Amino acid sequence: MSEPLITVKEVAVMLAVTERTIYRLIYKGALPCYKVGGQWRFRAGELASWLDECSPVSTKGGRT
Repeated sequence: MSEPLITVKEVAVMLAVTERTIYRLIYKGALPCYKVGGQWRFRAGELASWLDECSPVSTKGGRT
């Protein structure tokens, strides 16, 4: 059985951002997500992989 899907609200809490930020990322195509019954859903494992793929940003404003 696959892992349960999580909501926009849960992702926002997980990433410590607002729900509005999550929707922006969805519409930019930046987050791996699925639309189920008119609502966006995410797999935690895919989000973890997505975070691992993101390059960390240094405190000096450039990418490391």
